[in-house]
Amino acid sequence: MEKRVINPWQWQDQRSYVQAVEVKNVKGTLYCSGQAAVDADGKSSTADMKTQLAQAIQNLEKVISEAGYECKNIVRLNVITTSSAAFFTCFDIFQDWIAKHGIKQATTLMEVKSLFETLKIEFEATVVR
Repeated sequence: MEKRVINPWQWQDQRSYVQAVEVKNVKGTLYCSGQAAVDADGKSSTADMKTQLAQAIQNLEKVISEAGYECKNIVRLNVITTSSAAFFTCFDIFQDWIAKHGIKQATTLMEVKSLFETLKIEFEATVVR
């Protein structure tokens, strides 16, 4: 697999994403459903944004690893939240996770009125190998 990052500018670097990712010679593609702060029994978290963010990341990592893929090969990551303001108060957790895995992904951030039950944040990912 070959990945090429396209970044005509530099400003997105401090926001932990890239403008585009070209992928060639892919052996597999994993399309992950939205991963949120839901426990193993299917119960939605009622915790604050910081706690839900950490759990959503853990759940996304679990799905990716169980499928035999690696987080470093996330090429698309959509972030859906009920509060962009609350998300940015704990953005460092997200940035640290991106840096830890060396992820270079195209990203869209969307604020929505609500998510399922009591959820505050959800990640949709596309991963390649």
